[in-house]
Amino acid sequence: MAQVMLPLILPVGTRPDRVIRAISGFTLFSAAYLAETIRGGLQSVPQGQIEAAKALGLNPIFVLVFIVLPQALKAVIPAIVGQFISLFKVTSLLAIVGLVDLLGISQSILANPKFIGRYAEVYLFISLIYWIFCYFMSWCSRKLEEKLNYKTN
Repeated sequence: MAQVMLPLILPVGTRPDRVIRAISGFTLFSAAYLAETIRGGLQSVPQGQIEAAKALGLNPIFVLVFIVLPQALKAVIPAIVGQFISLFKVTSLLAIVGLVDLLGISQSILANPKFIGRYAEVYLFISLIYWIFCYFMSWCSRKLEEKLNYKTN
């Protein structure tokens, strides 16, 4: 979509590179989902917490930075990491605009005469790479959740 729409909203004669158009499309796509996730986290903070902070005399910036955001972001860490994992997996759609991705690399490998007929091995290797990256992001998320899961009593 960014390949078509971005040149329409830019000044006449401006034609950004394919990479810039792809990055802007991915950025807008993921920003919408990420904003919705964070909005849900902000709504999860009890109104009493905000009222108590205001009653103590904190200004709105301090209320947001020290009371609301720590609780909201802690609540949505799994959803944010899930969004990043999904975004990583969707990068294979870059092949639509002709940019190199893991699946595009696998097609190049399979075109090499030494690897003709090795479809299973190449695709298993590519899937292993995707799995390793996604598992690593998930593992980092779990560690961050454990670190932030402090006991109150």
